[in-house]
Amino acid sequence: MSNYKLADKANWKGRSSNQQLYLHEKVQLSSIKESFTATNTKTIALLGYSSDEGVKRNLGRVGAAMGPDAIRKELGKMSNHLSEVAQLVDFGNLECENQDLEKLQNDLAKAVSFLLESDTMPIILGGSHDLAYGHYIGLAKHLKNGEKLGIINFDAHFDLRANTNGNNSGTPFYQIALEHEAKNEAIKYMALGIRKDANTKDLFEFAEKHKVNYLLQKHFGINYLEHVQLRLIQFMEDVDYVYTTIDLDGFSSAFAPGVSAASPMGFAPDVVLESLKLIIDSGKLLGVDVVELNPTYDIDDQTAKLAASLIHYIIHRL
Repeated sequence: MSNYKLADKANWKGRSSNQQLYLHEKVQLSSIKESFTATNTKTIALLGYSSDEGVKRNLGRVGAAMGPDAIRKELGKMSNHLSEVAQLVDFGNLECENQDLEKLQNDLAKAVSFLLESDTMPIILGGSHDLAYGHYIGLAKHLKNGEKLGIINFDAHFDLRANTNGNNSGTPFYQIALEHEAKNEAIKYMALGIRKDANTKDLFEFAEKHKVNYLLQKHFGINYLEHVQLRLIQFMEDVDYVYTTIDLDGFSSAFAPGVSAASPMGFAPDVVLESLKLIIDSGKLLGVDVVELNPTYDIDDQTAKLAASLIHYIIHRL
């Protein structure tokens, strides 16, 4: 993979303690081009998807290619509460060469398969949301015959746009839905935080046709937590594994100004954290990603810190 860049220790800085009190002291660096053996069952693998080609094709504001390293810089400063035997490993970045987004998605699928075969939990850092297609395909290769992989997407958008003119950040779940349709299977997809002002009526019609589970943003809040939890439980009961993807543009711009498509009308971190708790505690989480961080438009690194805090919560809850 000529589009692969090794992990850079310069992205991991912070206070020094000599006791691994901070994550930059805990993290290890490795490569997807070399064999890797996890030393325990709680090995977390970080891999960056350093591309915003999909956002550009979707007529969004570019800058998300810088997202993975921005997340690392904030995550490294955070306190380390992992056990001594737990591993946190940075496997570097995949980049988009020659605007070839389709190749990048295929390379990500291969990399995710490698991480799973190495007994690690992949956490993909984005980067535009088109990474979801490659991430899903890589996870799906890990399934045994008959096993079902469900998608839980925290997002303002369905990302079910047709890829007639090529793949982009708005097409990943459309691509997945069509693959399932070709096999006479229904996509197992739940979207939380959908906004009517951010999705056209034909996207709602496509979602209904393919039996997509979704909650509108007005019903995805801490005041509706019991309902949210019930819907999540019902969805997860019908699948063997869960792929979770967190699009930062689903959050209100009060929390996440630095994204590809910002809006004040999004959800808050509290309901996402409660939902993640339920997902992780189910024991079905197979892979997770955080996408659409755009450092160009961030304010005081607020969005990068939000992304890092979400990952911090996930790795310590696992």
